Amino acid sequence: MIEYQGNYQDYVRLRAEQDERDAAALHKKKQLYKQELAWMRRQPQARATKQEARINRFKNLKSDLSGMSTSSDLEINFQTSRIGKKVINFEQVDFAYPDKTILTHFNLLIQNKDRIGIVGENGVGKSTLLHLMNGDLQPSSGKLDIGETVRIGYFSQQIKDMDESKRVINYLQEAADEVTTAVGASSVTSFLEQFLFPRSTHGTVISKLSGGEKKRLYLLKILIEKPNVLLLDEPTNDLDIATLTVLESFLQDFSGPVITVSHDRYFLDKVANKILAFEHNTIRKFFGNYTDYLDEKAFEKDSSAMLVKKEAAKVEKEKSERKRMSYFERQEWATIEDDITALEESIENIEAAMQEHASDYGQLASLQHDLDTANEQLFEKYERYEYLSELEQ
Repeated sequence: MIEYQGNYQDYVRLRAEQDERDAAALHKKKQLYKQELAWMRRQPQARATKQEARINRFKNLKSDLSGMSTSSDLEINFQTSRIGKKVINFEQVDFAYPDKTILTHFNLLIQNKDRIGIVGENGVGKSTLLHLMNGDLQPSSGKLDIGETVRIGYFSQQIKDMDESKRVINYLQEAADEVTTAVGASSVTSFLEQFLFPRSTHGTVISKLSGGEKKRLYLLKILIEKPNVLLLDEPTNDLDIATLTVLESFLQDFSGPVITVSHDRYFLDKVANKILAFEHNTIRKFFGNYTDYLDEKAFEKDSSAMLVKKEAAKVEKEKSERKRMSYFERQEWATIEDDITALEESIENIEAAMQEHASDYGQLASLQHDLDTANEQLFEKYERYEYLSELEQ
């Protein structure tokens, strides 16, 4: 609880100023989160203690943001329809296009708790496999059996059946006027607002929305139709970070199978514990997450003595060509993690002081300047950390 000195007019003014400061602080944290999330997505794994420390800081930042309640936070709490034991079963399935074979004698049993990631190079047939599950394509031969209680929600790369001449709210009302959740019924209007569509946009013609907004609206319609099986085709391509973060959380509690095509290691590690990998004109089944699969592939590659020798020579060549740390850079590297920790603690102390002096405008202005300076220094330290860590490797 924050105490404000003065009359009601003073309270309104001071509260507005506090809200502005809170919004600015939240914005900076979100910017830092986006920067660190981008780093997480391109890092194959933690190879050093300092990288592990940075990953832990990312997790703490994500947890911190998750705990901050804002008007734009998303919450997905849809009710799903009941699903039986029989879901999807491929038996000796073949499928081919006129110029390319995709499946040969393919067998796969999908059960009602499965979390499957589908990976492989572009054009190998990952989306085709989803189209077969969704019934958009039929096998050339073999048997594809789908359970009677199965209701598939298919989030495809290309938005399907969206009439862009319709208005946002009318598009959703085609699916339902009311949405059933785990805690009761809610109006379509309410869910649009939860999905970051302000009431003023509900009458907007869909064609005027951005690409990301159309994808978010498309996802919302899929979920309110109460699917019990989800097919996700490259969901990280167009959805914003806020939607993706909550989608990850939703999928953890989703009661049916989730099958995801993606190149995003970070997202797949969150939502899949089995991998179907298109490799050399076959599909390999791997039990584990995507990072485990990549690690095993690396191990298999290194098991060949010839490849090990070739890789060792390559590493030695890279070491000789790689720019080495200067004396001063090595000194900086030795202390930079402590510097980052000290800056983070300083930011926490400044934010605490701002709470204590909420009614002292002069003091708050000085503290806000200190906070902005510390945040800028933290951004610079992170950039230096990334640069030096590459030299260290």
